Amino acid sequence: MSDPATGDAYQFEFVSLDGEKLPLAAWRGRPVLVVNTASFCGYTPQYRDLEALWRRYSARGLVVLGVPSNDFGEQEPGSAADIKKFCETNYQIDFPLTEKNRVVGAGAHPFYRWVAAILGEAGTPRWNFHKYLIGPDGQLAGAWPTPVRPTASSPAPGQPRCAQAIPRSPPKSRVRCRRRRQPSAASDQILNHLPTRHGRA
Repeated sequence: MSDPATGDAYQFEFVSLDGEKLPLAAWRGRPVLVVNTASFCGYTPQYRDLEALWRRYSARGLVVLGVPSNDFGEQEPGSAADIKKFCETNYQIDFPLTEKNRVVGAGAHPFYRWVAAILGEAGTPRWNFHKYLIGPDGQLAGAWPTPVRPTASSPAPGQPRCAQAIPRSPPKSRVRCRRRRQPSAASDQILNHLPTRHGRA
């Protein structure tokens, strides 16, 4: 395996709630929004926003990947079957969900250690529903803290928005991600990482 401090996100693999492999390389060339989730958190209703993004833009290339974690407040204590039932019953989730993972510390999943190597300790999740955008080139392209809703159309004072890195049309070519000093609305930035009809972001 590549050194997690180098390379791109495609070197990493998760396992689904059903025990199937979920290699990020399977989504090469598509933006992937990775979110650490929990069933019993004050921010759990963000599942609804994530599902809305998935339903609206998955056909155009966007992938939403939920990563259940019990790291914060022990708010994801259940089994894989419990998590799946909760998500399907309460939020009708059908985007991919991984098995439960650590997302902070030395025992974190390698993807999260890779993020920490890029962003530093300050860029690691501080609570459930922290969001990372992987651009179509496999590089980290955006990050939003817990309070930023994925579908927010305008940010709260001092907060970036989180719902605009999403597809305007089906992906036709790989688009090089552009990093910004200050993240724009999440939704806006997500959209900016999907090709237009002319193959440009």
